[in-house]
Amino acid sequence: MINHARMYAQQEYDRIMELVAVLENQAQQIKRRLDVVDAVHSAEYQFQVVMGNCYWLAWDKRKQKMLLLLNGPNDWSSGTPVDYEYQMQVKYMGDHTWLEIEQ
Repeated sequence: MINHARMYAQQEYDRIMELVAVLENQAQQIKRRLDVVDAVHSAEYQFQVVMGNCYWLAWDKRKQKMLLLLNGPNDWSSGTPVDYEYQMQVKYMGDHTWLEIEQ
């Protein structure tokens, strides 16, 4: 009888731990999205962003600041500016947040 109770308790524990892992993964994704939103809002840009469009975050080594750009690293006709370190591609979402686009 004790073995059955222990087996049942272990099954419940394992089920709960699977749910915890799913919630932990979701929490990490939300935290990453918040980090992306903070990075975009701290970036400098001089154009109007449009919901649903994709942009690029790049660190300008010369000016020592983050930039939000329309051009990606492969979109320059004469090559990527040497001062730019591309960080990620982002998409402006309908809920006014930013989502990192996986390459």
